[in-house]
Amino acid sequence: MTISTVAVYQTSFIITDRRADKQKQVRIPRRQTKERYAMGIVYLFPSLRDPHGKKGYVSDPALMSEHFYDAQKGTGFLSWRLKSVQRGTRLSATLEDSRAEENGGPMLRREPRHRDDQPDEQRCQEIISLMNHTNDREVIMKKMRDTLEYRQRLIHDPDRSSTVLSVFPRLLDTKGLILQDVRLLFGSETSSKLLEKWPNSFKANVIEQAEMLTSTPMLRRLLLCAKNQQGAALELPEEWAHLTEWDSDMASLLLLLHLLPPQPAGRKRTQKISVAQAIDHLVVFHKSCTSLEAHLQREENRQPYLLASGTSKEAISSFFIAIDKKLIPCEAATSLAAIDELFKVHFVLGIRYDPALKSMYTFLQTTVYNIDVDTTSESPKVKELRTKLVNNV
Repeated sequence: MTISTVAVYQTSFIITDRRADKQKQVRIPRRQTKERYAMGIVYLFPSLRDPHGKKGYVSDPALMSEHFYDAQKGTGFLSWRLKSVQRGTRLSATLEDSRAEENGGPMLRREPRHRDDQPDEQRCQEIISLMNHTNDREVIMKKMRDTLEYRQRLIHDPDRSSTVLSVFPRLLDTKGLILQDVRLLFGSETSSKLLEKWPNSFKANVIEQAEMLTSTPMLRRLLLCAKNQQGAALELPEEWAHLTEWDSDMASLLLLLHLLPPQPAGRKRTQKISVAQAIDHLVVFHKSCTSLEAHLQREENRQPYLLASGTSKEAISSFFIAIDKKLIPCEAATSLAAIDELFKVHFVLGIRYDPALKSMYTFLQTTVYNIDVDTTSESPKVKELRTKLVNNV
């Protein structure tokens, strides 16, 4: 006797109890749920019972159409069928990311922590016009505070979100505006956490964990830089030459990216990104004697990244956040503070994390800044690393 897929699902609803019913929206049922379904099938169809199975419902694996679920091996018809259904109905990675981030992360709309009397839309237009025609930094900072709520509405309006840098062009020429918005949205304590916690609580542990990874010339170079051991020159492949000689803080953050490398999106056609490629998604060195405009013209529109300009990687004179062929000047004078601003621009402008950096950014968000800890979806890698670092395993 065989059983159709329809019959399997009909049976599953018959034997569903209250606890299982709460799981009916879950894409991957728990082991106990699949086990109960398998027992229900052989209870309603006794001739399908396996007389040699330990529990009487695990059939001979050779009978491909009649075995249902083996809890020890995680195999059986139910497992096979669930995988087939999931492949056919799987949401795109973009939609999945969007749904996860709506409950936590940079895509979530937020209200200012201290809501003063926010002007109406007409008044905001007048303030923006005034702000765009003055060079007084104090006036610009105040007017940007006054229009924060309006800016948040604009950012989270799908039809107008792409206009935010044209509506608020002072973001492109006034340092400190990104940091001010984050303080207004999250408070000063949260805003300062990376600068306070990274040197004292995380950096040494990240270096220690990175030393346990499979050694490569690039990894060894970054470890030396992170430890401020700039001697011991290493021969690197030509494609890795641009990764050398970052300062200690930047090197330690690039080690974090080694610990949380880009994860495959689960599609065969998706090309996996290496750690070396992912680093270029985070920070790009720009020789200060060359044109910034020429650099931007060569770049495609992509997620925000840090553009570090100087005579060498050890002598950076200024940092910019590059986005949509535009530059937002960083107030930061150090690489750690620049990464801090780069992370924050996602929340200020409502920008989704770069897929290559999502694990790293999620770790910083939940573990360092403690933002949306209970509502943000985390990968097992992020959870595992947090356990190791927090418990100093």
